[in-house]
Amino acid sequence: MSANPAAELRGITKRFGAILANRAVSLTLARGTIHGIVGENGAGKSTLMNILYGYHQADAGEIRIDGMPVRLRHPADAIARGIGMVHQHFMLVGRLTVIENLLLGAEGGALLRQGAVRARATLARLAAEYGLPLDPDAVVEDLPVGLQQRVEIAKALHRGAEILILDEPTAVLTPQEADRLFAMLRSLAAAGKTIVLVTHKLREIMAATDRVTVMRHGTVVADLATNETDEARLAELMVGRKLDLGLAKPPPRRGTPVLEVTKLGYRDIGGHRRLDDVSLTLHAGEIVGIAGVAGNGQSELLAAIAGLIAPQHGTIRLEGTDVTLLDARERRRRGIAHIPEDRLRMGLVADFTAAQSLLLGEQREPWCRDRAGLLRHAAIRARTIARMSDYDVRPPDPDLRSALLSGGNQQKLVCAREMERRPKLLLVGQPTRGVDIGASQFIHRRLLALREADAAILLVSVELDEIRALSDRILVMAGGAIVGELTPEAGERELGLLMAGIGGAAA
Repeated sequence: MSANPAAELRGITKRFGAILANRAVSLTLARGTIHGIVGENGAGKSTLMNILYGYHQADAGEIRIDGMPVRLRHPADAIARGIGMVHQHFMLVGRLTVIENLLLGAEGGALLRQGAVRARATLARLAAEYGLPLDPDAVVEDLPVGLQQRVEIAKALHRGAEILILDEPTAVLTPQEADRLFAMLRSLAAAGKTIVLVTHKLREIMAATDRVTVMRHGTVVADLATNETDEARLAELMVGRKLDLGLAKPPPRRGTPVLEVTKLGYRDIGGHRRLDDVSLTLHAGEIVGIAGVAGNGQSELLAAIAGLIAPQHGTIRLEGTDVTLLDARERRRRGIAHIPEDRLRMGLVADFTAAQSLLLGEQREPWCRDRAGLLRHAAIRARTIARMSDYDVRPPDPDLRSALLSGGNQQKLVCAREMERRPKLLLVGQPTRGVDIGASQFIHRRLLALREADAAILLVSVELDEIRALSDRILVMAGGAIVGELTPEAGERELGLLMAGIGGAAA
């Protein structure tokens, strides 16, 4: 085995127009280790990994693989050099089998037979050596998400990857699936593979990696042995200031029922059952978290309550009044606010200014129109400046296009609009998805403040730490149904089993 590092990035600089994404970044990846990379949104970690994988080319700097300088103009060049990447959103063809996905781009010639034999041999070897069992003839779209990720890893290894980059690999996994993933990665590292783990979950960095690099504002600010640091220190390095990672949550003051959902059922346009007789009750001054692997009905539940989709059966009551047949605008008028899962598609309009995005859903309110019905632009601007200040939206420019705000600041803008309505019921989908640790803390504290003001909050998140920290009760969804109710003190194993549809009883 070579004594050289598996890979070195030396003085990597990359600009996108006026934005300096990477500035003289140097990084060494030791062979046979798991190396974590962390940083806030916009820290430059994804750009750096995309340069290593050949998606982008550096403006300056050098890449060395096994001690030799290389030029990676395309992902095919990276693959040829033994670099593989498993993306957060899988690059698989769902209607093809496992073996067919492995063959894509690695067919082995015009006749597929020889390539297929080699791919089957690869799958057998991966199962034996690394605990990566897969049915070669299974259709990928029929596999659970944990096995689909396994297919992605197998595909990279089949192409000869010695360096494997994983981008947010546990975002769609149950805790048990995440544990199995990390056990498999440790087996790969023990066999000499080099693993790069890009994640915002500091607990996973501490549990799974040998070394961790912290990036901030496009530069490396620390490179540490994992056993010589801790979560608090990493968080401080990421944001450049000391953070209190604790979250003070007063005991709930559970009031009267605000939301009552009874036997809600919904099938999508393809006839797939997305909600299966869902029933729940949510009280004033209470946060109820919905846990589950993405795609198990959580999105449809929020959409149905908000009035964005029409369930085929069941009822939705707001403070005792049936609102099942009311449209989204009327439900909003009656006190329902909604922070959607996809802020860019549903929360704001990218080409609108910050002031215009903050006005969405409010444009008929008396405060923003004069007696003639015309918009009061000065009032709208003043309100936007105040909201941006209150919610620490940076830069606090009401005329800036929404698309030019970072993801975290876009999210805070949406939160400002919805939370400041002082709703009776707040529906929250993935409140900190793609949001850095500082913005996450801010949003969490605002949610708890709204709870203290007696709002009822229904929270959907794939982040179990977030669900447990904020919720007073946790409902678990699997297969479109609520399969159990737990307290925030429930262990990850119990939560994970319910998320996988194993055990539990409907709430």
